[in-house]
Amino acid sequence: MNKVELVQEFQDTTKQLEKEISKVIVGQKEAVNGVLISIFCNAHSLLVGVPGLAKTLLIKTISEALDLSFNRIQFTPDLMPSDITGSEILDASRNFKYSKGPIFANIVLADEINRTPPKTQAALLEAMQEKHVTVAGVSHPLPKPFFVLATQNPIEQEGTYPLPEAQLDRFMFNLVLDYPSFEEELKIIKDTTSDHIPKPNKVTGAEKILEFQQLVRQVPVADNVIEYAVKLVNKTRPGNDLATNSVNEFISYGAGPRAGQFLISAAKCHALMQGKMSPDIEDVQAVAIPVLRHRIVLNYKAEAEAIKVADFIRNLF
Repeated sequence: MNKVELVQEFQDTTKQLEKEISKVIVGQKEAVNGVLISIFCNAHSLLVGVPGLAKTLLIKTISEALDLSFNRIQFTPDLMPSDITGSEILDASRNFKYSKGPIFANIVLADEINRTPPKTQAALLEAMQEKHVTVAGVSHPLPKPFFVLATQNPIEQEGTYPLPEAQLDRFMFNLVLDYPSFEEELKIIKDTTSDHIPKPNKVTGAEKILEFQQLVRQVPVADNVIEYAVKLVNKTRPGNDLATNSVNEFISYGAGPRAGQFLISAAKCHALMQGKMSPDIEDVQAVAIPVLRHRIVLNYKAEAEAIKVADFIRNLF
């Protein structure tokens, strides 16, 4: 199969995935697109939304449509690193044997990741970065493909351990799920209170996903698009030559180099989903908010004036 045919297959596959996912998930198109882009870019996503917005259902539905193994880890204050990575146990013949933890799945849902202490968060984030876990000095590779999709509740912060910026930086996207519209909510209530339970059909599999990930990496990018992405990241840093007066006034810390890497990777995938062979500046802008949202730290003055990060990023365009 030549590259043009593979691009067409990729576009057809993503459209079919969106169609199958929409059987179960009403609305939330930005979140669905964001999760799919992060998967095809071999990256991880953080989903933020109040309870009841189908964050868990969305991730489970996507895993079914992609025909991937799925594990859910409910993060609690007493969760230990070994509860995620697994541990050595004594078997019947009195030998130590490694028992794999729930991290060994293609898609891992880290539910309410901010409810567990930093030590346990770090065990998950190490697996995200290294794509393997080390137990008793032995390294165990994670299955391919491997994605962590974490959720956070933005309103209930009591008894939580917010992820530090350095750990948030490991996630490609910060996807915000909002309340459904009136029409969408009507459909949700009708669908979920009837005896018909919709189920997505399997669209693709692990082998094809790995092929699509390689395709995304091979997409060429024009120098002016890379320069635009790098300038956009530089604009978020106070004290930088490219920083605007409002950036210097309202931002404490801007985005690091990883933001530029993710901007270009996500723009490549976004372009392919539109049937384009190479991304342009519009593709960078389309993915900029979820890439930069969790990498910009507003100061107290910005919070006092109720400035929203998303609006701030749009102004940088």
